[in-house]
Amino acid sequence: MQLKSLFTFLTALTKHNDRAWFQERKATYDQLRKQFEEDAEYWYQELQKLDPALAGPLGRKSIFRIYRDVRFSNNKDPYKLHFSAYFTASGKDIETPGYYVQIGPNGNTLIGGGWYMPDKNQLAAIRQEIDYNADELKAILAAPDFQRYFGGMGGDKLKKSPASYDVSHPEIELLKHKSFVASHQLSDAEVLSHADFRAHVPKVFAAMVPFCQWLRGAVEM
Repeated sequence: MQLKSLFTFLTALTKHNDRAWFQERKATYDQLRKQFEEDAEYWYQELQKLDPALAGPLGRKSIFRIYRDVRFSNNKDPYKLHFSAYFTASGKDIETPGYYVQIGPNGNTLIGGGWYMPDKNQLAAIRQEIDYNADELKAILAAPDFQRYFGGMGGDKLKKSPASYDVSHPEIELLKHKSFVASHQLSDAEVLSHADFRAHVPKVFAAMVPFCQWLRGAVEM
């Protein structure tokens, strides 16, 4: 897509985050959205080659709306300041591991994925797999491409050891995780000067595939 045009639009939206301004420029937004849909279709097709479990809806179904849900937020701005999509085996279902891409100005571009806040039973299954077989996960996290793009695994963690696991457990830091995610952040300059940003996204996703497959497998066992 035309990244410079997208950044120009979203930068202006940062200063004029209101319905009247947006509606006057709806045609510009629709054009940019269509371009993002086309890129999402491409990314999804590439991901299907890398992770065959992604056999669900088309890429366009994985795109998030630009409209914010302000019902429970102190921030009443109606629009998000980025375009984003989340690819899983069932559309953008956040209750399964997946691949996330977000594009926006002011350092708001990232490529990543994993699993944000699995439910109680899913978390227990992941922790059990760490307990039984942490070496496989540690090898995935130490892989050169994973380190190159993500540097390691992130995500919210408990301050203390989880129930049923002693503080002396050799993998206690992994077991403390409540979310299992990783992200590749890009500056505006990196995005806008990239020779082919659209092709870069699947390259980063490729480094994420073993991580998502491990998470999925931990719960399906």
